[in-house]
Amino acid sequence: MKIIFASANKNKISEIKGLLHGKYEVLSLKDIGIEEDIPEPGATIKENSFLKANYVLNFMKEHKMERVPVFADDSGLEVVILNNAPGVYSARYAGEPKNDSNNNKKLLIALTNELNRAARFVTVITLIINEEIHYFEGEVKGHLINEEKGNTGFGYDPLFVPQGYKNTFAELGSEIKNTISHRAMAINKLLGFLKK
Repeated sequence: MKIIFASANKNKISEIKGLLHGKYEVLSLKDIGIEEDIPEPGATIKENSFLKANYVLNFMKEHKMERVPVFADDSGLEVVILNNAPGVYSARYAGEPKNDSNNNKKLLIALTNELNRAARFVTVITLIINEEIHYFEGEVKGHLINEEKGNTGFGYDPLFVPQGYKNTFAELGSEIKNTISHRAMAINKLLGFLKK
């Protein structure tokens, strides 16, 4: 079964393909001819997730393409002491263009001298299949450390230590991360739905 993942982010695409274990033929935005960044003007992670999936659906209609199920995810890091920032602005926390290193530096500066470093990663997946919309959510709680550690993953992975672990996502590696992450939880719910 073909399914479109509404992303151009190579890291995310690779992670999603790993999470789906080859059960589906995952097409990226590039595979279907969308080269531009999909606008994300939503006020929430859920809204941005829907806007991305809906953008692809409209693109398929306009170009009279075969209607393939499409899903999009939006994820964010919510830091308790920062009133859940960066949240919906996680990817562009330090401004345009998107830059993981700059985002991490800005976050560390914002947390200077803060003892409460509790945070959580949240993912919302929107699936549009047969014109029906379905949402799947995942979250993982943890805390942020004072410096980047590890060299796998992307985004805030080098700063985030999930609850019950002593290492960051970037140190744990994709094999462990893909079993405990916010995205993994949301994807497992998506897979459970698709199996029905």
